[in-house]
Amino acid sequence: MKKIINEPGKFVDEMVQGILLAHPGALRTVGDDLRILARADAPVSGKVGIVTGGGSGHLPLFKGYVGPGLCSAVAIGNVFSSPSSQQVFEATKAVDGGAGVLYLYGNYGGDVLNFDLACDLAELEDIETRTVLGRDDVASQPRERADDRRGVAGIFFAYKAAGAAAERGDSLDEVARIAEDVVVNTATMGIGISPTILPTTGKASFDLPDGEMEIGIGIHGEPGIHRGPLETADQIADRLVGAIIDDLSLADGDRVAVLVNGLGATPLEELYVLYRRVDEVLRGRGVEIERTYVGEYATSLEMAGASVSVLRLDDARLELLNAPAQSPFFREVSA
Repeated sequence: MKKIINEPGKFVDEMVQGILLAHPGALRTVGDDLRILARADAPVSGKVGIVTGGGSGHLPLFKGYVGPGLCSAVAIGNVFSSPSSQQVFEATKAVDGGAGVLYLYGNYGGDVLNFDLACDLAELEDIETRTVLGRDDVASQPRERADDRRGVAGIFFAYKAAGAAAERGDSLDEVARIAEDVVVNTATMGIGISPTILPTTGKASFDLPDGEMEIGIGIHGEPGIHRGPLETADQIADRLVGAIIDDLSLADGDRVAVLVNGLGATPLEELYVLYRRVDEVLRGRGVEIERTYVGEYATSLEMAGASVSVLRLDDARLELLNAPAQSPFFREVSA
């Protein structure tokens, strides 16, 4: 696999340098560490800070959602690797405006360990923190074990809701409650049709023969729940949205937001073909779609494939989704 890189070991730092140069004034480094980025105006006095983080390779996740109405800072790891606890702690201090800090990130072992250690460090500095884990991947665990699920593209909805709540001045406990409420009402299913090639090794993250697909594959290449011949877009959409409908127990009259996400190498045209069927299936069940997002929101380098995320809506969740937000990779005015 050909890649446009220099030295593999400099890949992450040079990518961050490019982001900062391309979007001057939107983000700042914390100290001299390129792996810690904060909103240019952080900390915001009297408002909750939100710190996210995780491995590189998933743009615009995680670093792409730092800005007004979204997260306050991000700690950046190597490709598919956790940031350090010290980096998370430095990000925490940088965005603490006196109202506490929410840690909002995906449910992966290394991230959990280092964010938890950062929480202990923050406590020593009298910075109050709360933690909410994105855990929306239906394929990784059944509903009765939803707390053990992986976090994937659906965390976008939690960023949007928690960021809006923090922006309007909600308390730390309320921002955390809102983030958790969105997480438990979100479900995601994905499909992979070609693997990621890791910059440091030049090797595929998993093996998938030509002409095959894998339903439920993780964003690091974790095994899915079904492997077989590549199906049509409609058949794939039926599999993905059918599992989500069952998981959320969606029924006639329910209201939802839908995210169709590309994993890095899938053309936008194909995502809209997929959305067409997702829309048809949901509306055929009497489910009302009130917000739609189609594009790349959580990738896996050049993995070909897509995921579908659905958030069950009520008036409160919809109001938060409708709030303005802005980052180098996402902009939304009030709906």
